[in-house]
Amino acid sequence: MARARWLFGSLRNLSSLRFWRKLVIRLLILAIVLPVILTVLYSVVPPISTLMIGRYAQLLWVDRQWRPLEDISPHLVRSVITSEDSGFCTHGGVEWEALQKQVDVLLNEGESPRGASTLTMQTAKNLFLWGDRSYVRKALEIPLAVLLDAVLTKRRIMEIYLNVAEWGEGIFGAEAAAQAWYGVPAKDLSREQAARLATALPNPLGRNPAKPSSGHRKLAATNLSRVNGAGPIFGCVLDK
Repeated sequence: MARARWLFGSLRNLSSLRFWRKLVIRLLILAIVLPVILTVLYSVVPPISTLMIGRYAQLLWVDRQWRPLEDISPHLVRSVITSEDSGFCTHGGVEWEALQKQVDVLLNEGESPRGASTLTMQTAKNLFLWGDRSYVRKALEIPLAVLLDAVLTKRRIMEIYLNVAEWGEGIFGAEAAAQAWYGVPAKDLSREQAARLATALPNPLGRNPAKPSSGHRKLAATNLSRVNGAGPIFGCVLDK
């Protein structure tokens, strides 16, 4: 009798182990396949960010008004590329050399790596990952950015980014930001307004584009100067 109970318990444990193993495998497959399916879907369907989903789940206010790229000021496109990722049109989603330098800093100096995050990686983070900084999140950004770059055009990546980027508490996307901070549609943003919005992106909750601090104004002025001297780095997104 005792042997039968032992045998039954062993079979039950084995069955339970198989169940959890199958569950883990299925979840891993889902984690791999779902971003691919969503990326293909996002080539035609306006997506929302994980941060927006989190706010919706908490019943918090969200202002996002999707606009096609042609209805967003080219000044903002230029300022964002210049400020965030000047190699956007030439890399395949990841700036490998810059990333290697940051890894070397981490390994040799023990400092937390900064920078090396392309617009495509930021878009991947906004669409699929969480906001808190971590090495795990950064590692996941890389294959997701490569996926986005392989499936979507540069114009579509930029269009998605400018429609999901956070520009204040509950303010997402260029149209909502332009309306909230300047009372104008995104297509009518001036060069200075675009520069202030672009340089607010690294700290959207701490920088006010409508009433910038002296430091923020200097960043925006530097951005304007860099845009003027940037050369042909916007061709994959803008016609001229």
